Amino acid sequence: MNPRRTTASGGLGPGGGRFFGPGELRWALLALIDERPGHGYELMTRLEDRFAGAYQASPGAVYPTLQLVEDEGLVRLELDGGRKVFHITDAGRDEVRDHAREIDKIWARAAARGEWGMLRDPDASEIVGPALRLFKAAVSTIVRAHGDPVVVDRVRAILDAARHEIKQVKAETKRRGHHHHHRRRDHGHHDD
Repeated sequence: MNPRRTTASGGLGPGGGRFFGPGELRWALLALIDERPGHGYELMTRLEDRFAGAYQASPGAVYPTLQLVEDEGLVRLELDGGRKVFHITDAGRDEVRDHAREIDKIWARAAARGEWGMLRDPDASEIVGPALRLFKAAVSTIVRAHGDPVVVDRVRAILDAARHEIKQVKAETKRRGHHHHHRRRDHGHHDD
């Protein structure tokens, strides 16, 4: 167990911010087990998938939480091919239903974080600056025009046109089968 990562925030490393408030990691794990049974590592992976990589699950947070919900009788362990698989119990199902609103909020936050999580991809760094400058120019133009509807409509049209054009590039890249994997492969070995 890595003591640096066993944080109350659900296992984020230093400076990562809180992903889970008190009790939320517990509800998230129960909700995942309610969807379908799984062993510890699989549940960690499914949790990370929900956050589209914006959250790094820590064994130091997840395993004690799984132990807790087992002790509380909300899940039961079954051995499957030597692996301990967690299954929801009736009491666990009741807990998930009783906290459905809180769980929905966690998944909504996961979706929002996941969308922005791709900004952490090293390839994204190339365009974050220009995109932010575009956004800043759009906002300052509208603020200076005091929200004049004509200006707002023009700026919105420019942004929509840019987004449409970028989507076309994405579609063309997909059609070509994305032959430019050379940067991906040597990810950890940058000479520059």
